[in-house]
Amino acid sequence: MRSVQLQSALREFLEAAALRLSADLAAGAEIPFEVDQQPSRGGRFGGPSLYCYRPLITEFIAERRQALEGLPEYGPAAQALDAFEGLDRYLAGLGEDIARLPRSARVRAAIASLLGDAFAEQSDFELHRERIDAALERLHSTALASTAEVTIVARLEGMTITSPELPLAAGLTIARGDALDGLPADARKQRADGAEHLVVVLACQDPDAREAVDRGRAVLADLLRALRLFGDGRVTLGALAWARIGAGPWNALPLGGGGRPHGMLVVTVEQEDELRAFCNLVSRRAPDGNELAWALRRFELGCERGDALDALSDNLLALRAILEPEGPASGLIAGRLAALCATPQRRLALTERTVQAIALERAVISGNDAGRAGGRLLAEEVADHLRALLRDVLCGHLDPDLVGLADELLLADGPEPVPGARVAAADASPASCSEPELLGDPSEAEEILDLLI
Repeated sequence: MRSVQLQSALREFLEAAALRLSADLAAGAEIPFEVDQQPSRGGRFGGPSLYCYRPLITEFIAERRQALEGLPEYGPAAQALDAFEGLDRYLAGLGEDIARLPRSARVRAAIASLLGDAFAEQSDFELHRERIDAALERLHSTALASTAEVTIVARLEGMTITSPELPLAAGLTIARGDALDGLPADARKQRADGAEHLVVVLACQDPDAREAVDRGRAVLADLLRALRLFGDGRVTLGALAWARIGAGPWNALPLGGGGRPHGMLVVTVEQEDELRAFCNLVSRRAPDGNELAWALRRFELGCERGDALDALSDNLLALRAILEPEGPASGLIAGRLAALCATPQRRLALTERTVQAIALERAVISGNDAGRAGGRLLAEEVADHLRALLRDVLCGHLDPDLVGLADELLLADGPEPVPGARVAAADASPASCSEPELLGDPSEAEEILDLLI
């Protein structure tokens, strides 16, 4: 697959460079020539020699490198090449010792090679479309998948980006459907509102195609988890992806899971570096074999539910696992959640909301739909607080021992008993839960609770 952004940026630069170099020729500059001596066609010893005048186009361009780098089109072209994964292979194929070149020097060398390739053997800088296409084809061919590379494409829903492409790591990119050439046709199908889905493109190197596909599925699962923890949109991958080996045909690849997106996660250009770092951090710090890992899985299952109320039990189970090891009968979950996720002035309100959420769960289980409309907001609040706690623990903002941390905060101020939970006094210092509170009006909360109970 080829980046439309890269092709456009390079083509625009080549056109601008041709105009600038042609202007130099019109102003009196001359392209130097080299005389090559070749034997006559007969090949006889001592026969007449033929002379060929070869324009030294590369040297002429090299003398004007600074002027060309000053063109407005140079910056976008250099930036696109810098993100091009085939850059090192392209230069290695040209015989460059890339180990000794810093990244900026590699970009300059690639641009110089492209210019020389596009205008080779010419005595002027007239643009010929077929030569420009051929030069770009030679560049892009270096990024074609080898026979040991598996490429996976999946649709990503519930998220939008302001850049055409968002590279997250080597071999892993999120892009708009129109930003890449060569995608499977079904991957570019529009959404119901007419907009295109985002796609995730993953390239895995492995001699065993099955191992590569399995590893690819794991990478996509890690990415989805990170995106769900990063923002408040319930991002999801399409149930069906596509995979190919090398440059072979695309084949359908079931991913499982799915769910429906809720809201929209918008990633701006300013947030791209933050998202890259966050995805890397979540992948490296993913818990395994403990309560936090179990709670994280329950959170993910909740994200895949079609309705926030259907996900309420998943999210409450996750909170019980990390905040209430004594069991539901202890009634400690509400106070501990309030200690970690609310300011001292709002802890009582959050405690009451949590108690209402537990009552709402019972109503949903029993099939009581009377409070579903007002209860959906309450269920979403529970999901938001759980996400904030999981995210802060994985990022290192909170100690993994959330029970101990919450109890310290509660004991520091002295418990103040309320129905169903312990609550900290108003002058306590809360833990730095990074998520803003979504607490409703206490009077509205009481009405919901009365309705459910």
